[in-house]
Amino acid sequence: MTRTTLTLATGVVLALGLSACGGGGNDPLATGSSAASSAAGGSGGAGVTVGSADFPESKLLAELYAGALKAKGVQVDTKLGIGSRETYIPALKDGSIDVIPEYSGALDRYFNKDAKAQTSDAILTELKAALPSHLEVLQPAKAEDKDAVVMTKAKAQELGVTSIADLKGKSEQLTIGGPAEWQSRSYGIPGLEKTYGLTFKQFRKLDAGGPLAVQGLKNGQVDLANIFTTDPAIQVNDFQVLEDPQNFFAAQNVLPLAVKGKLDGTAKGALDAVSAKLDTQALTDLLKKVSVDHQKPADVADEWLKANSLA
Repeated sequence: MTRTTLTLATGVVLALGLSACGGGGNDPLATGSSAASSAAGGSGGAGVTVGSADFPESKLLAELYAGALKAKGVQVDTKLGIGSRETYIPALKDGSIDVIPEYSGALDRYFNKDAKAQTSDAILTELKAALPSHLEVLQPAKAEDKDAVVMTKAKAQELGVTSIADLKGKSEQLTIGGPAEWQSRSYGIPGLEKTYGLTFKQFRKLDAGGPLAVQGLKNGQVDLANIFTTDPAIQVNDFQVLEDPQNFFAAQNVLPLAVKGKLDGTAKGALDAVSAKLDTQALTDLLKKVSVDHQKPADVADEWLKANSLA
């Protein structure tokens, strides 16, 4: 499973047995935040509409973008919870939205079916070459939400492992869990065997970063599982993400996808400043406040922007 499907973050909430916090109760296609200033940003002075996909992390990121833009005097509206790429990519073309948070690796593979890049820099280069002429991406953040092999810290300490590579010679005694397609897809068990030389005692069909994966690790049903790096379940349950020195899992840096020519220098600077400050741990902490503590995405975003002198 990858961010290509844009469904994984719903598993963040399900994994903890919690209901998702929406974008402040907004209807999925309704306009959310209203204009904060009479000063308009973007080309033609028409303001900027920030969209999001339909899961908590995307809504949170959209609120970060919207808040940063407002702080620079840009007139902003939000349309949260639009849906999948099949819905919001056309919305970027028809003018319904102007910018939306994205993930570099998944977006690269969406526009380029022959994408091969795995590292952050290589993916960004490949992505920029594959983008339609009316779209552009801004500076990526260090923050990533990507596939990972995860285990309990107790098990990791018992085995003396900190990376996937450390599993060599030990994996034969371990059970790994993941979505059904992991058993045969290149980004699952076959890929781990090819890249790291790993074979496992057993593969157990679970889900991708959802409640089955979390419970499987907690109750010892599996020794390793596929969970995503910003999932609050990792922090809540004291799990350990194994390092991936061979970059088996493609980089998934958070970055703004925008309509080319819509954002002026002020608007781009505001969004670049968010990316410069946002890393994976910060995003994980923010998402926990939304998904676990049930705070509103807009409030969480505003607090972080002020703490980082961006609002």
